[in-house]
Amino acid sequence: MTGGNESCTAGPTSMSYLTCLTYILEEWTGVEHIGDYLSYAFYILWLLFPLVVVVVLPGVIVILFYVSILLLHIYKRKNELKEAYSHDVWAGAREMLATLWDGHGRIWHGYELHGVENIPPGPGLVVFYHGATPVDYIYFSARLHITTKRRCTVVADNFVFRLPGFKILLDVLGIIHGPKEACVRTLKNGCLLAIAPGGVREALFSDEMYTILWSNRKGFAQVAIDAKVLLFGRKISHQVRVETSLMLSLMQLLGSDSQEILRSLYERVRLPVVPLYGGFPVKLRTFIGEPIPYEPNTTAEELAEKTKAAVQVLIEKHQKIPGNIFRALMERFQTQKKED
Repeated sequence: MTGGNESCTAGPTSMSYLTCLTYILEEWTGVEHIGDYLSYAFYILWLLFPLVVVVVLPGVIVILFYVSILLLHIYKRKNELKEAYSHDVWAGAREMLATLWDGHGRIWHGYELHGVENIPPGPGLVVFYHGATPVDYIYFSARLHITTKRRCTVVADNFVFRLPGFKILLDVLGIIHGPKEACVRTLKNGCLLAIAPGGVREALFSDEMYTILWSNRKGFAQVAIDAKVLLFGRKISHQVRVETSLMLSLMQLLGSDSQEILRSLYERVRLPVVPLYGGFPVKLRTFIGEPIPYEPNTTAEELAEKTKAAVQVLIEKHQKIPGNIFRALMERFQTQKKED
């Protein structure tokens, strides 16, 4: 080994570090021209980098979901005897999951929750712009649980209830799919309830301008009126997004109306069948707006418009338009630098 190191520096001209390392590897492995093989390997890794971005980073969130499910099964196994004596056997499990997801949000995204003081004690309806993945809501509910010990039930799309293995997670967290009567009952029981009127359509088809896609939906407003509760707007800044640019580019090359094709595909299968990339460690902040009070004379249409306007104000105030992943990454590390 000493001889190899001496040969790197021997002679009138010293080798570069990489050339020296290549020389040592050739001597050690007995493989000639190993530098060429390494070049090919690095080239292949560079080609695979988009695959890592598209699959691996979003896959971390999926893995965390199933880790959460596994922890719940272990928790249930260890607390079967307590179930007969405890009024809420899953309280410890919810605390555990909140800690897990809040820790991930803190470390990976430097997650912050602002405006929690706007939520008074008692029931309330939290209306939010739908991010492309549910991770923003998960961080919000986890931080809310840790800081205020309050649970926030959420209305999810039907396809979520068909995901394999998710039943125990949905049951423990109290995730519901409606209908209106179930939402009103949840609020009348004194709970917080979160609804994204835009649903999966907003998650898939909104863009970097953060356009609100609620159509003429007003069911959430009717729920608030029937339950006579306060209503809050919620917005997350620089959320992780599902991008359809890969599919859109292909469709544009084919000369097709890509957006209409994607919408038509979604309406047929009612599943989020678009390319997914993301999971970057961008800065994430959730902002809760001031409450919209219950007024008995307000119609569902009026309340829906008032809520949409409130969420739009939050977007204009706290979201840089158009959204930009690189800028969000820089904000993440700039904030970390200031905190250090």
